[in-house]
This record gives sequence, C-alpha cells and structure tokens, in this order.
Amino acid sequence: MKTFLKSIAAALLALPGCSRFFETKVTEDPSMKDQSIHSVAFKTLEGKDASFADWAGKVVLVVNVASECGYTPQYEGLEKLWKEKGSSGLVVVGFPSNEFGGQEPGTAADIRTFCTQRFGVTFPLAEKCETKAGPSQSPVYKLLGGATGSLPGWNFCKYLVGKDGKVIGFWNSKAAPDSAELRSAIDKALAS
Repeated sequence: MKTFLKSIAAALLALPGCSRFFETKVTEDPSMKDQSIHSVAFKTLEGKDASFADWAGKVVLVVNVASECGYTPQYEGLEKLWKEKGSSGLVVVGFPSNEFGGQEPGTAADIRTFCTQRFGVTFPLAEKCETKAGPSQSPVYKLLGGATGSLPGWNFCKYLVGKDGKVIGFWNSKAAPDSAELRSAIDKALAS
C-alpha cells in the first residue's frame, strides 16, 4: 500500500501545469474576507458539537484530508506541525472528505483508527464533509472558498486562518506541511 501511495503521489506531482486539478476557482465574496470563521460550527469526527470560536486567539490550519490518497503521508507533517507549534497557538484541524477519487470511504471509526494507528494523529478531526460548492457544501468551506476564491480540487488543500478568525490564504495539495512558504505564513500569523 505504501508503494502504491508513493506512486500515486509521484504521478500527481509530475502532472505539468495542473494547478486547476488541485484547486477550483470560485467567485470571491468580499463580505467573506472580513467575516470571522469563529461564527462557524461543525461536528467532530465523534459527532460532538464544535466551533471555531473554541480557537479564538489561535491560528488555525484547516485541511481537507483523506485516508487513501497519494498525499495521505502529509498526515505525518501535519501532526509534526501540531506538536511543534501547538504550544505557540497553532491548531491543525482535518476535515475528511470523500469527494476526490472516493479516497475517504470509511466510517468515522475507520478514519479515527487509520489516522491514529498509521500516523499517530492527535490533532482535531471533523466529521466527513463536502468541500465543493453546492447545496451540501460545509459552511466551513463556503466561508473559506468565498474568502480566498479557491476551493479544494483534491485532498490535502490547506487554509490558514488568523487569530482574529479571518482567512489568510490557501495552499493546494502540493504544498507540504513543511513547505517554507506555508511555515513562513504560519510563523507570521503566530507572531501577529
């Protein structure tokens, strides 16, 4: 399985000029740029109520995740970020989605077991959601997409949210959790 995932990741990275594959452009909504995500609620992977208001004053990295993707090894880097920067005020939160290649087919229990056993994930995970625009789109992704003009086109896209709950930026799947650009943005947000 590990070799298969590496092969898929290599193939995806080798696709020339395929940024459209990794993100979907949507119309930016100026009102969303100034809206705080702290007003948005969601359910945890275990079905409990949660809200971004719980993380007011913290920097949040929101990632759409999947267990059977070529980018699934990014869980390791996300967990490392969470452990390294959590005490400085960074929260990493994963939103499982089965929209891209059917790569998150499992139940909540399957997802939790996989993430814990394979990658030692301890950062918060939300219930499975839809990131694509439409009637079933998660309110989280409606706000994130409206604020940035970008929605995930694949798994492991990242949004950085500032301490004030306003969206700072979007990074597509190819941006690893340890990428210099993403880490620099996180450090800047933590310092503000």
